[in-house]
Amino acid sequence: MEYRNLGASGLKVSVLSFGTGTFGGQGPLFSAWGRSGTEEARRLVDICLDAGVNLFDSADVYSNGASEEILGAAIKGRRDKVLISTKMSLPMGDGPLDAGSSRQRLLASVDAALRRLGTDTIDLLQLHAFDAFTPIEEVLSTLDTLVRAGKLRYVGVSNFAGWQLMKSLAIADRHGWPRYVAHQVYYSLLRRDYEWELMPLARDQGVGALVWSPLGWGRLTGKIRRGQPLPEASRLHATAQFGPPVDEERLYAVVDVLDGIAAETGHTVPQVAIAWLLSRPTVSSVIIGARDEAQLRDNLGAVGWSLNADQIRRLDEASAVMPAYPYYPYRVQEGFARLNPPLV
Repeated sequence: MEYRNLGASGLKVSVLSFGTGTFGGQGPLFSAWGRSGTEEARRLVDICLDAGVNLFDSADVYSNGASEEILGAAIKGRRDKVLISTKMSLPMGDGPLDAGSSRQRLLASVDAALRRLGTDTIDLLQLHAFDAFTPIEEVLSTLDTLVRAGKLRYVGVSNFAGWQLMKSLAIADRHGWPRYVAHQVYYSLLRRDYEWELMPLARDQGVGALVWSPLGWGRLTGKIRRGQPLPEASRLHATAQFGPPVDEERLYAVVDVLDGIAAETGHTVPQVAIAWLLSRPTVSSVIIGARDEAQLRDNLGAVGWSLNADQIRRLDEASAVMPAYPYYPYRVQEGFARLNPPLV
C-alpha cells in the first residue's frame, strides 16, 4: 500500500480508503448499495487493514446513522490502527434543525456521530454539502471550537463548488481557523468535471482529493458492455436516478479502452479505472466500496502497479469531454493555453 499526505496536511492516508456506505442497508439508495451487518463489516475491515488501508469513510446520512454504528463496532479494540472520516450537513429529518452546518447543528451532530462511532475523536470531519443559509464564519468558527476541544483533528468538505471552497479557505486564513485539507469529490473516467476548476484550486491551495464513486456510479465494473442488457445484479437498476448522468456512447468508448488495457496488464477493468485515478494530480486517496469480500479484494488489486504513459494517454483520449465556459478556451485556443496550461 502507498501512503500520501492528505492535501497540505501532515496526515498520511492510504491511497485506497474504504467507504462504508454499504454498511447498514437502510432506505432505497443505501439498501441497493449494500446490507453489511456488523460481522461482515468486521471481516471487510480485517481485509482492509491486512492490505494496509488506514482510512475508513462514513456519513451520518448513510443508512440514517447505522453505517457509523456498524463501523464503530467493526473497529472496536483497534481504534489506534484506523483513521475515521465522516460527513454531515445533509438532512437527517424534516425539522428545521435537522439539516445544514449551523453552530447548533454541527455541535449536536458531532456529539451524535462520536456516540455512534464509539470514539472520542473524529480524525477527519467533512461537510457533506455547502450550506448557503449559514454564514461561513459561523461554520468555520464552530469547526475551530470542535478542533480545539479535541473532538476533531482535521476538517474538509465534499461536493463544494470552487468559489464556495475558495471563499471558505480565505476566511479561515483571515481568522486563523483550521483550513479544509480535503475535498471529497466525484471523479472518474466517465465524469472528469473535477479537473476543470476544482483540481487547479486544490493544487494551488493544498487540498487533497478523496474520490468517491471511482467506478462511475457502478458503470465501470467490467460487467456493462455495448449491445448487452444491464446485468440483473447491477445496482444501477435501483440507483441510476440518484447518480450523475452519463452519455452511453462515451461509456462504451471508455469501456472498450479499459477492456484492452485490462488484457494487456492482466488486471481487471475496475483495477485499471482506479489506477488511472491514482495517477491524477491532487488525488490523495480513492474511496472504494464493496458489498462482499470478492469485490473488495478485486478493488484492492488497483495498487502495487501502474499504467504506462501510452495506456494513460488512451484512457485520457477516450474519456475526454470539452469543458464548459469559461474553461474551454484554455483547452482549444493557443493564446489562452499559453497563459494557463492544463494540469493533466
